Amino acid sequence: MTVQKHSSLNSAVAAGPRGRGSAVRPDGRFLQWQREGFDDGWPTAGDEDDTRLATELRIDSAKTVITYNQSPDIPFDRSINPYRGCEHGCVYCFARPSHAYLDLSPGLDFETKLFWKPDAATVLRRELANPRYRCATIALGVNTDAWQPVERHTGLARQILQVLAETRHPVSLITKSSLIERDLDLLADLARDDLVQVMLSITTLDDDLARVLEPRAARPARRLETLSRLRAAGVPVGVLCAPLIPALNDHELEAVLTAAHAAGADTAGYVVLRLPHELRQIFTDWLARHRPDRAAHVMSLVEQLRGGRSYDSRFGHRMRGTGVIADLYSQRLRRICRRLGLNESRRTLNTAAFRPPAADTPQLSLF
Repeated sequence: MTVQKHSSLNSAVAAGPRGRGSAVRPDGRFLQWQREGFDDGWPTAGDEDDTRLATELRIDSAKTVITYNQSPDIPFDRSINPYRGCEHGCVYCFARPSHAYLDLSPGLDFETKLFWKPDAATVLRRELANPRYRCATIALGVNTDAWQPVERHTGLARQILQVLAETRHPVSLITKSSLIERDLDLLADLARDDLVQVMLSITTLDDDLARVLEPRAARPARRLETLSRLRAAGVPVGVLCAPLIPALNDHELEAVLTAAHAAGADTAGYVVLRLPHELRQIFTDWLARHRPDRAAHVMSLVEQLRGGRSYDSRFGHRMRGTGVIADLYSQRLRRICRRLGLNESRRTLNTAAFRPPAADTPQLSLF
């Protein structure tokens, strides 16, 4: 691998580009060369004006939209991600390293260079019409948020929901966006046949922290309002406190779940911070910029959760961690859920109502 050195590389302003989570653009791990910055005393050209970065939207020509997995850590074996990259800019996002597969940076590129699948609804209809397809719950918006800001212009997630509603296909959703309220009509329709479950991701109730941790996501109070509106429409809804970050937001677990329960959530969970591949550099850079007083302490606790490393990719460990801190998180979740009456029953979505769409063929039906 070749290393190229550039003067003042990534010398952004102290807080980074305005409205973005990451302030760096580390090279993807699959490139044949890597850049390494050094300070020559001169500001990089354009730094003064680099406080606003526009979002670019590119076409992803995928032949399929349903992705299958065999992970024992998640309760579904298939998912749909309408977008690659996410404009929310959450600095902790575990999906950031996936941008390296596109030869783009998991840092700023992940939140500014997005890919979408304009024909996703058509492709999904074709996949569901396949005679070999067997119905099981599809998770929508797992890798990146299906209701991120660009969805206002594309309407892609709504088009996918329309196909799922038409075919009476069960779907589980996770989002931190209030834009999902736009689709209350479809969600309420699915809920009547027990075909949908929504989880609102609420990382913190602290506006100041949320503003720099997940800069383009909905305000925490607004997410609670969305949760309440979903519940009022008859849509089953829960809360996911994710990620729990030691010495940063983990003390809020009980407060987040209590507020979500008051808004109508009946299920709850959490995921511990994950720092695979390039994400470690992105997150530690964020800590140095926004929480320098506790940066070393946070990373020390993260490593205690991961057996002395910053990340442990093993199934059964990557989502919850191990050791004393991990055990404490688990105990706290059980205690607050027992007190609030959360997670008292496990919801299984209905697969019996599924009706495949008509095949895309000029052949007329005999019946």
